[in-house]
Amino acid sequence: MLELRDLVWTLPDGEEIIKGIQMLVEPGKLTVVTGPNGGGKTSIAKLTAGLYQPSGGSIWLDGQDITQLDMTERARLGIAYAFQQPVHFKGLTVRDLMEIAAQEKLDESRLCQVLGKVGLCAHDYIDRAVDSSLSGGEIKRIEIATVLCRKDAKILVFDEPEAGIDLWSFTSLIEVFRALREERDRALLVISHQERILEIADRIIVIANGKVRVAGDRETVLPRLLAEEKQGSCPVAQKPTANC
Repeated sequence: MLELRDLVWTLPDGEEIIKGIQMLVEPGKLTVVTGPNGGGKTSIAKLTAGLYQPSGGSIWLDGQDITQLDMTERARLGIAYAFQQPVHFKGLTVRDLMEIAAQEKLDESRLCQVLGKVGLCAHDYIDRAVDSSLSGGEIKRIEIATVLCRKDAKILVFDEPEAGIDLWSFTSLIEVFRALREERDRALLVISHQERILEIADRIIVIANGKVRVAGDRETVLPRLLAEEKQGSCPVAQKPTANC
């Protein structure tokens, strides 16, 4: 279980981005963090993964305080993170990247299985370099595939996984999230605006202005969000588009 306790993050200029957030991410459940742009959602993902260090509060994983651990140390403990804007890896192939994530050699059937989940054909991609020759959408899907390869991952963090992928791949990704949720020893934390992801959430947390505005189970929170969306008072939930 992942727990954020009174988490605070302040920029060097004194601007407070995250303002005392409390959050639980439980195994066997899909927790979706949503909210208006600029509210602090991606900052929460990066604080969880260890890209940022909080200014106050603490982060706990299975009863262990990991607040002061860096990204590599947190990854070893089981936190897997997929960036909103994936990075390129000069000199590495798709196979290399996936085997590094899995920490073992992967045969073509396994590579095909995982890449197929994100809408890519292994035959066309496993020997390609992870560089600028790949489109943004291709890089995004490959990075999601590397997270899926992590057998040791306890907390899977996806920052806007729908960004840059096509509608067909997005539909496949929804099924991946459904399947991952059934793995009772894993917890999923997804940052997203997409209504179809919100629809399969167990728990929805709305972040606005660096604070938790509302949190609860899907049946309670989603109807409220959709009603506010219809009234134009809270532009949160978005339907998937052809470009997703």
